[in-house]
Amino acid sequence: MKLSHFSFDLPDELLAEHPAEHRDEARLMVLDREKQTIEHKMFKDVIDYFDEGDVMILNNTKVFPARLYGNKEKTGARIEVFLLRELNQDQRLWDVLVDPARKIRIGNKLYFGEDETLVAEVIDNTTSRGRTLRFLYDGSYHDFRTKLTELGETPLPKYIKRDVEPEDEERYQTIFAKNEGAVAAPTAGLHFSKHLLKRLEIKGVEMAEVTLHVGLGTFNPVEVEDLSKHKMDSEEIVITEKAANTVNKGIEERRRVCAVGTTSMRTIESSVSSNGRLNAYDGWTNKFIFPPYDFSIANCMITNFHTPKSTLLMMTSAFAGHDFMKKAYEEAVKEKYKFYSYGDAMLII
Repeated sequence: MKLSHFSFDLPDELLAEHPAEHRDEARLMVLDREKQTIEHKMFKDVIDYFDEGDVMILNNTKVFPARLYGNKEKTGARIEVFLLRELNQDQRLWDVLVDPARKIRIGNKLYFGEDETLVAEVIDNTTSRGRTLRFLYDGSYHDFRTKLTELGETPLPKYIKRDVEPEDEERYQTIFAKNEGAVAAPTAGLHFSKHLLKRLEIKGVEMAEVTLHVGLGTFNPVEVEDLSKHKMDSEEIVITEKAANTVNKGIEERRRVCAVGTTSMRTIESSVSSNGRLNAYDGWTNKFIFPPYDFSIANCMITNFHTPKSTLLMMTSAFAGHDFMKKAYEEAVKEKYKFYSYGDAMLII
């Protein structure tokens, strides 16, 4: 498969600027791989496709307010700093993206907050856009993190051109978010309301929680036509024994095992035993899934509608079948489904 196979025309008005009014009332397209059928539903109808003993795999990562705005020393130029990864707690070292990148050099200081109590010094150029910052802060680590949270804002994707609104703090977070560390939400999980989760639980559907701290690896553009040459950035994952046991029981009983989102799918496909079972794991993954690919764990998937040429579209094409996915996306554009983070959802069975 080549990069150009994943190109399609996506009208700007189909990029979702706001979430659906209620989490579980986004639209849902249901793809049946065996029958090659496409149905149009509401997300809350997803319950009709699951029975007692079926398993849903949820990514319980929690988004932290990763976007800060600071001012450069001397010039006062406004600089956006996007926190990517904490490198060292004691030294307050972080990998970040800066914008505009051309204005920032090693040795520059940045000041944050009206009182400028938080200062950072640029100590390394890691990539063309990336930098390593050392935050100069006298207080305890707890106070430092509190300060970052206070000054940061919800890191909505760049395609959303509006300002961050109060509702984003809640809506750009799944209701099962627990482990802080993501710079973007695992968006398929955003559609689950408390009420829907409760109904699934009453029906006897098992929930297995895994963690993948979504980083820029998920969104970095593919810049090579030959997909086998694309390298994903590593992201941190955790699969507990409890989650692995729940999933493996579902596999052994031939239940529906559903990965909720591309991040859950990448997590489970990163830790598969030789006999096709899920292993507990705590570490990193840079797994890149594109067609053709044999999936080992999940036989069902929930995902959002993704942008052209994205690694997310490549994975879902590998799962649904490239031609079937192409047909589904043509239908989605025609039926004006909403795309991307706050967009509508797809269930592939």
